[in-house]
Order: sequence, then C-alpha cells, then structure tokens
Amino acid sequence: MRRHPISGTPDMQRPLSSPAQAEYLFLDLDGTLTDPSEGITRGVMHALEYFGIHEDDPGKLYPFIGPPLYDSFMRYYGFDLATAYKAIEYFQEYYARQGMYENVPYPGINALLHAWQSEGRKLILATSKPEVFAVRILERFGMADAFTLIAGGDVEEKRVEKKLVIDYAIKKLNRYEDCRSLMVGDRKFDVLGAAAHGIPTLGVLYGFGSREELSDAGVSWLAASVQELGHLMRSDMPRP
Repeated sequence: MRRHPISGTPDMQRPLSSPAQAEYLFLDLDGTLTDPSEGITRGVMHALEYFGIHEDDPGKLYPFIGPPLYDSFMRYYGFDLATAYKAIEYFQEYYARQGMYENVPYPGINALLHAWQSEGRKLILATSKPEVFAVRILERFGMADAFTLIAGGDVEEKRVEKKLVIDYAIKKLNRYEDCRSLMVGDRKFDVLGAAAHGIPTLGVLYGFGSREELSDAGVSWLAASVQELGHLMRSDMPRP
C-alpha cells in the first residue's frame, strides 16, 4: 500500500480537480462554521489575569484563534511550555463555564452543512478544539446531526496539530479508501495539516486567516463568503 511521504499514513486519495467532486469533507470549526472570537478572547483574558497580565483589547488576541493554545501563549507572551499549559487550564476553566457558548454560527452555514449531507457527502469535523467542547457547540447550534464524525483535539493539548487531528479522524472512519476528500478551513494550519495527508484545501476568507496566509500555505481554492463556499461546492472550478 502506498504511503504519503509526509504523514506516513496510507495514501488513499483519488485526485480532486474541483471542490464539487469531494465525497469526504473535513471541516474546521472556529472561523469556518462559527465565529468564536468573543469566547476565545475572553478565555485568554481570564487566563492572563492569573499571571498579572491585563488585556482589554480583544482584537489583540485574535491570533489565538486557530493555532494550538500553548503555541500562542509561548509566542505572544513568552511563556515557557509548563507555564503555557497552566494558562490553558485557566482558559479551559472559563471556556467550559461559558466561553464555548459565546460563539455565533456564520449565517447560512447550518443549511449548507445539511444540504451537503443530503447530497450524500460525508462530513467530518476536524478541529484542534477539545472534542468534548466541539460536540457541545455543534449540538447547541443544531449542526451535530449533519456530521458522520466529530474529531477534535484532547483536553491535555497533545492532539492539537491539525495533521494529528486529521490522522485521528481517518483512523476512526470506516471504509475510508479510494475516496475524494477536501479540507475546508480558514487558517494555514488547516491547509498544511490536510496537505500532510494529500488532501487539498478550500480556504474561507470570512474567518481569521488572510488571503496571503492561505495562498502562501498552498490553498487550492478560496471562498470569500458562505454563499461562495456553497457555489464552489456545486461548480466544476478547476484548481488555479
């Protein structure tokens, strides 16, 4: 069996020349299905207070949306790894209590998910967010029943890199062979994580990643809105 040169996992992808051909859709959550900015930035503010750091500008904390939290605490506040994991505990304390519900689905996304499901596509959530939170968010907004599988990170922040989440999802899927798959996400982490498994990405620009970020990461297609995302999934637009 052929194996992907980067991930080392079995290479079971059939070539995908347009988004409309996708049979399996790996979907990011934050910045793709919902706008989580209020809950995540408030959670980060809550965590930083324990270290004597007061932030009152939520926009400054938007870079925390997408990448693993430990990476962001280390990158933007100079925490060492042990301190970053302690900060995550404080973040999750707030997030479990209320932050996960300070979250808004993008208009039209729920109907689009169920339309894809009715077309026979298999929808797989692939998020770095702890799976326990992701399930509760999708259930709250009436999206959970559209998914074949909900795959997320772990509370301990060990399975948070997108390539690890996708690998975890693939291993949980039955009969995932010789299929056409597509990743849909808003950050470079989605593009790079999917590429490690030979999966192309349709990037969305209504989330938190820029056109430049996604293009530099090697995205195959771009959608500026939920409406354009739906259009691309119905069209035979080739890769640029």
